[in-house]
Amino acid sequence: MKFLVLSDIHGDVENLDKLDARFTEADAVLFGGDFAKFEHEETGKPVLEKLLKKHENIFAVLGNCDNPDFLSEIEGADVSVEGTIAFHDGIAICGSGGGTKFTGTTPFERDEDEILSDYNVVENASADSADENGHWSNLILIMHNPPKETECDKLPNGVHVGSEKLRAYIEKRAPFLVVTGHIHESAGISKIGETTVINPGSLAEGKYGWVEVEKNASENWSVTKAELLTI
Repeated sequence: MKFLVLSDIHGDVENLDKLDARFTEADAVLFGGDFAKFEHEETGKPVLEKLLKKHENIFAVLGNCDNPDFLSEIEGADVSVEGTIAFHDGIAICGSGGGTKFTGTTPFERDEDEILSDYNVVENASADSADENGHWSNLILIMHNPPKETECDKLPNGVHVGSEKLRAYIEKRAPFLVVTGHIHESAGISKIGETTVINPGSLAEGKYGWVEVEKNASENWSVTKAELLTI
């Protein structure tokens, strides 16, 4: 299965039009949040409308630049995975939106526990879906805020600003793929245990990602290809 991985579109519908070939090739689109441009929340809806025209299988969360009320828009469009699990060809996808509290200048800032609470639905299902180690073999997590200490949460000065609690959660449940965003300067691919973590970078800056996955004979999914690309 092939995924087009996007994040931090920030109102840039023109760059979406430059990815038509990728949209056609992809089986689904994973979007890590920030439909809207900073301080221009109204730019989020045109991005959503454009995405809906580009692909029928979109799984998305909000970013810190999106108004929390915009959740009703992406839920109404049936693309939201915030606080819920969506299934696509045997893969479970769950998401958490917003960013950790920092400047207070963006509309969707939350503390780590609030962000983590969106995965309660995974916890409630884990008795039936996790293995004896508590790991999920078919789980993708989308989180706008990156986990700590990866190639996906570094500022230019080298400081890691991701969430320790999100990292601990990834270690606990071992999803085979995590899609994140938020830190534009830190487009990257990392591993946390057997989990592949990708921050595709900001599409507003022409950056995106591509991930290919497959299922083995034991019904376990894994990432076979992960790339950072530029328009």
